[in-house]
Amino acid sequence: MIVNPPEFLAERFEEHRPHLRAVAYRMLGSLAEADDAIQETWLRLAGSDDRRIDNLGGWLTTVIGRVCLDMLRARKRRGEEPLEDRLPDPVIGREDGANPEQQALLADSVGLALLVVLESLNPAERLAFVLHDMFGLSFEEIAPIVDRTPATAKKLASRARQRVRGTTPPPDSDRADQRRVVDAFLTAAREGDFEALLALLDPGVVLRADGGALTGGLRTIRGAAAVAGRLDTFQRMATAATTRRALVNGSAGLVNTLNGQPLSVMSFAVTGGRIASIDILSDPARLAHLDLASVED
Repeated sequence: MIVNPPEFLAERFEEHRPHLRAVAYRMLGSLAEADDAIQETWLRLAGSDDRRIDNLGGWLTTVIGRVCLDMLRARKRRGEEPLEDRLPDPVIGREDGANPEQQALLADSVGLALLVVLESLNPAERLAFVLHDMFGLSFEEIAPIVDRTPATAKKLASRARQRVRGTTPPPDSDRADQRRVVDAFLTAAREGDFEALLALLDPGVVLRADGGALTGGLRTIRGAAAVAGRLDTFQRMATAATTRRALVNGSAGLVNTLNGQPLSVMSFAVTGGRIASIDILSDPARLAHLDLASVED
């Protein structure tokens, strides 16, 4: 018999919403799709006999994992633009960390650089890696979601781990140190100081810029000299725009506006006191859907 969930079940679901959104965001790299996955998970709970659910948190994690897996597979079947061809949605907050929703979403500070790597995994690998390595689910719990044995699920996570390892060096943990480097980048850009900019960049720095369809989508530049060679672009942005400090996926970043309209969001990965990666989202269509109010003065 189908049992309509009572009000207390809806309240319990809301208690799990931050965790579910964190899982879905890591799986999908899209805040809008993460919210769609949460809604589908709620509908499945609403249509279930909740008396048979012993561990609601575990049940919901399993269901949203399966929903996200279906969504990833559907992207491939429909031949949609793969998300590895664009930057994942950034999560933006104030530097004082005053937004509890964003704190919950980024409890382990998953950076854009890591999300870009996750986009290169196949759906089953991504699910096994995210649920096991990021959320601690056992392979016995993951196996039925991907229709594999626990041993195979473990192999999926292992393959994903090998692809992720070394591609995203851990950022410096001191946020004040991150901010000093990002502020120095902004100063060098405003002053057009090539040598100062070059000194801030790791030799293997990667710049990813996503301006959307009008600019050809995601462009990637590698190496300190090549990235510093974009100084003219950085200088135009730094001098024309109003720049505000922000946390972007838990790390020091910048939000740029022009005449009150969002121009770009910049995320920096600072490792060993140098900038290891810069991610710039300037796609007007996607910027329009981001919540930038939290960093406004």
